[in-house]
Amino acid sequence: MARKLAGILGNQGPSHLVRSHAHEEDVPGTVNVRAVEGDDAYHGQALFPVPAEDPNDPLQWPKVKKITILLVICAYSFLGNAALLGPGPYLTLWASTFGISTSEASTLISYPNLAYGLGSFFLVPLYLKIGRRPVMLGSLLAFIAGLAGCAQANDFGGLMAARIVHCFGAGICEALPVQLVNDIFFLHERGKHIGYYTFGLCFAAMATIPAAYMLPTRYSWRLFFYVMLAFACALFVLAFLFVEETSYDRPAHAARPQGTPERSDGEAAGNAPDKPSEAAVELAPDTPPRKRFLATLSPWGRVDPDVHAFTLMWRSFTYFLVPQVVWVITSFGTIIGLGALAFNYVFPIKITAPPYNWPSSSSGVQSLGSLLGFLLALPFTSSSDRLAGYLTRRNDGIREAEMRLGVMLPAMVIGPVGLLVYGLTAELDLHWIGYFFGSGLVSFGGYFYYCFTLVYAVDSYNSNTSEMLIAINIGKQAVSFGLGYGVLDWVMESGYAAVISGAFGGVLLVNNMMLIVFMLRGKRIRQFMATSWLAKLHGRRGASSTGVL
Repeated sequence: MARKLAGILGNQGPSHLVRSHAHEEDVPGTVNVRAVEGDDAYHGQALFPVPAEDPNDPLQWPKVKKITILLVICAYSFLGNAALLGPGPYLTLWASTFGISTSEASTLISYPNLAYGLGSFFLVPLYLKIGRRPVMLGSLLAFIAGLAGCAQANDFGGLMAARIVHCFGAGICEALPVQLVNDIFFLHERGKHIGYYTFGLCFAAMATIPAAYMLPTRYSWRLFFYVMLAFACALFVLAFLFVEETSYDRPAHAARPQGTPERSDGEAAGNAPDKPSEAAVELAPDTPPRKRFLATLSPWGRVDPDVHAFTLMWRSFTYFLVPQVVWVITSFGTIIGLGALAFNYVFPIKITAPPYNWPSSSSGVQSLGSLLGFLLALPFTSSSDRLAGYLTRRNDGIREAEMRLGVMLPAMVIGPVGLLVYGLTAELDLHWIGYFFGSGLVSFGGYFYYCFTLVYAVDSYNSNTSEMLIAINIGKQAVSFGLGYGVLDWVMESGYAAVISGAFGGVLLVNNMMLIVFMLRGKRIRQFMATSWLAKLHGRRGASSTGVL
């Protein structure tokens, strides 16, 4: 039984170590994945990044271990975002309880939302310096402490402080899941697994439903934070047991000459298997043993002496000049700020007033529309990987970062149409189904932009992923904060149709149509950036300097 458990946890040496000769070309985001003799391959394409011949390399870990880590970090993303957005139905109650306006009460979501993004500014350089595992566990403790403070808060200031603490801690799950996917999965898997993380993030929109139904209970709005606290504590235990340190100095281990693995049935490059071989291969005498399970439970990570945290902090701001990064920021920021925050603010006020007159306990069910939109989009999560793989084979094994973008074309117009429907429903007091239909369309289209703009940016600038993630998270939270701050006052002054359908819908449409620009000119932009002064400033550094692939 002990041996079987160890095998599930991935702490026994694998029978075969993955080998590949794929490499990135001179232009970042262009990868040569032609398989040569001795390569493991997926649909005839060599695996990239190239792993070290070491069973402790996260790329060499068993699939079940990788999926377990992904599930844990997706659960963290869900809980962190649910704790941020779930209290949307409480704005009116908090306003009357604390003697403030509804607009001021909405700052209990908008300011924590800002803290949620700023957390990565400090925590990403920290996990690059001392490792992913200790920072994740520490952030979970801050998340737990903040939730406990919310459950016990008795005034506006105390609740605001506790909300900022738990959102600051959970903010790491805006960057860490992408980093872990980058650490443990290959290029051909990246879109699918970042998509699953994104779904966990988006699925948090449903948190307003149980939050609203908790209002009539004995503990009222406090019950929501007690429940979130219980789940956070359980998640801490799971993270401690199963999320091993994924920071790995691959160049130091990759220096070992790679031998050609033994093959059965005379396999050659032209007949490379679609999946890594499971045939038993004798490991080289100097191959280190796989860590035992107890060794993986150490709370300490890998300290990287080459990482300079303050340099990473200031240099991350230069990524605001990189077009692909700016597109991720505006995509996330507009969808969150124009969609999620506006929906959470507007729906509880509209649906509890005439002509609808719904009870306050039902004011959170608007998220059902968003949830349905995300669920309908979920089957398309791997579509960008499949499209990119097909186009790579047609391109003689040369993969371009833009090859995955074509799947986003239908979503380009679906999101703005959803805002149009939602705003007109609110303005004209149309049937309540319009709120659900509109938010569902926005969520369906938004899911594609959440997933694939981020993966596109990671593909384009893979060597500096962590610095780029700092810029993305700060930028998107700042954009969503700016668009969501004071939105109620703006809506009341100008009307729902003018703000949500007109202004918000127009901004989202312009952002979405940048897809055409990147599909047609994305590689030229990458070529230009590769020769600019920014490329010299960023450098094309490998794992030794940033801890990324």
